[in-house]
Amino acid sequence: MQIKPGTLLSTIDSPADLKKLPREQLHQVCEELRQYIIDVVSVHGGHFGASLGVVELTTALHYVYNTPYDQLVWDVGHQAYGHKILTGRRDNFVTNRKYKGLSGFPKRSESEYDTFGVGHSSTSISAALGMAMAAKYKGEKERKVVAVIGDGAMTAGLAFEGMNHAGVADSDMLIILNDNCMGIDPNVGALKEYLTDITTSPTYNKVKDDVWNLLGKLPVGKTFSRSMAHKLTDGLKGMISSSSNLFEALKLRYFGPIDGHNIAKLVDTLRDLREIPGPKILHIITTKGKGYALAEKDQTKWHAPGLFDKVTGEIYKKTHDKPQAPKYQDVFGHTMIELAEQNDKVFGVTPAMPSGSSLKYMMEKMPDRAFDVGIAEQHAVTVSAGMATQGLRVFCNIYSSFMQRAYDQVVHDVAIQKLPVVFCLDRAGLVGDDGPTHHGCYDISFFRCIPNLIISAPMNEQELRNLMYTASRYGGPFSIRYPRGNGVMPNWKTPLQEIPVGQGRCIKAGEEVAILTLGHMGNYAVEACESLAKEGVNPAHYDMRFVKPLDEKLLHEVFSTFKKVITVEDGCLMGGFGSAVLEWMVDQGYQAQVKRLGIPDDIIEHGEQLELHRDCGFDPQGIANAVKAMTGQEQFA
Repeated sequence: MQIKPGTLLSTIDSPADLKKLPREQLHQVCEELRQYIIDVVSVHGGHFGASLGVVELTTALHYVYNTPYDQLVWDVGHQAYGHKILTGRRDNFVTNRKYKGLSGFPKRSESEYDTFGVGHSSTSISAALGMAMAAKYKGEKERKVVAVIGDGAMTAGLAFEGMNHAGVADSDMLIILNDNCMGIDPNVGALKEYLTDITTSPTYNKVKDDVWNLLGKLPVGKTFSRSMAHKLTDGLKGMISSSSNLFEALKLRYFGPIDGHNIAKLVDTLRDLREIPGPKILHIITTKGKGYALAEKDQTKWHAPGLFDKVTGEIYKKTHDKPQAPKYQDVFGHTMIELAEQNDKVFGVTPAMPSGSSLKYMMEKMPDRAFDVGIAEQHAVTVSAGMATQGLRVFCNIYSSFMQRAYDQVVHDVAIQKLPVVFCLDRAGLVGDDGPTHHGCYDISFFRCIPNLIISAPMNEQELRNLMYTASRYGGPFSIRYPRGNGVMPNWKTPLQEIPVGQGRCIKAGEEVAILTLGHMGNYAVEACESLAKEGVNPAHYDMRFVKPLDEKLLHEVFSTFKKVITVEDGCLMGGFGSAVLEWMVDQGYQAQVKRLGIPDDIIEHGEQLELHRDCGFDPQGIANAVKAMTGQEQFA
């Protein structure tokens, strides 16, 4: 299906083409750009609402600023589809998030217009400040730097660290605060209320606009300028509204709020601000999903809806004639409620991912025992630790790739104090089309070196439930990693059973080769064994369950029986599960031929999970091939 852009959009292959248009035609450009995003995403999938909300802002930025010389930094990057379309990637946009296609996020290697690789929240201000400081040092006085950050991302500590430095760095940069009251889920916290207070202060906004307009009409000369007008308005801000004091206390000149969907107003404002030196912040109000009614109404649902009928709004879902296995995240969410009903000390915490983690179910049923703390992974870990000191058993659910952001807190606040915090690492392993910024590759390696921390991974839904139950009864730090997507058990609501910490299990006995698996990859090994059996090859298969502690009794059995061993994990090979097995083998004096399958020491790009597993060599066929190579069977294949 060929998707054609509108008449004006079809002529824009770069911002230079956009600049050729009169300002009066920008409204049409925005309409066509918004429609093109709807057309493509409805058929090919991707993030949706965020890009629709910044169509006007994106157009205005590339119209006013001299990109790519002027540096434009998008925070997170969910909203950058319009940016990609206007910067030479329109015709290739249908490959967005697909295997070997465009990245779903800005990426430096993809385009000179992508000034900074993003994917995680709240990096834009610090990155943009670094660029502005570099420009100042190099004497590039004409180069402008703009960071676009949402109100959700603004809740993270890193954003405040960046603003705190920007205010005293005396560098020329503009921060655009895109305020839509949304991240993926609705924003939470005092900052949300603070921004609402600014945007709903009629006295402040009316006076500020009237004063600026009045002073802007006065003759500008040697004795009076708009900079003097700014000083006067700054004084009025302090008298009329305390709401602006947060940003101005950080020495950022505050402008706004203005309507982020008024393209003419945006262009005029950005042109004015472009001429004002120093650190400043423009506050714009937008609607996530703007221009598509259903996305405006249910912004969480339409953050990344999958494929849908753009006319009816029907989101396509696969139909099945038999019961299907649930998503691991949903097993977690419903099991949390069971655990909490059995134990009044069980609590849940997540940093801004109640829907993605499915903690939303507990938040709805037990709102006083499950919390969304906003985009604040460090805080999520330490507040969980604080609760644990008071005898609570806190399940802190953080995506594996975001866990990296709270590493110090895991070590310092949880592990050293041996506190019973359970880290549930959702999206562990290769996540698919979100790509390298979201792959959960490293958690096994960076957790292995931390004393007192249990590291586990379930092979299926039943094991996830049982590991959660085990963790709720364990008296120290505990981590459970599980992948994005569905498990393998349609009938997953099994009775909760405690698993002895550090105990694996034998899936099948065999000969010559032993396959040791961790987590969901065990199901790939089951498939591999079934296909190998048809060829007369009979490897043994063990589900280890734990990386730390390892099941030493089981490993003694394996290495005293087998001289050929294959380890399989959906994690990086450097310092991972396979490395742990090798280290144990050497320490115990065993000798064996060991083949490790996992994520190599490389950045893995985006694509479907199975495509990426195949590339890394640990899909079912990859496991089977490794067994045949060890047994000498590959020569007969």
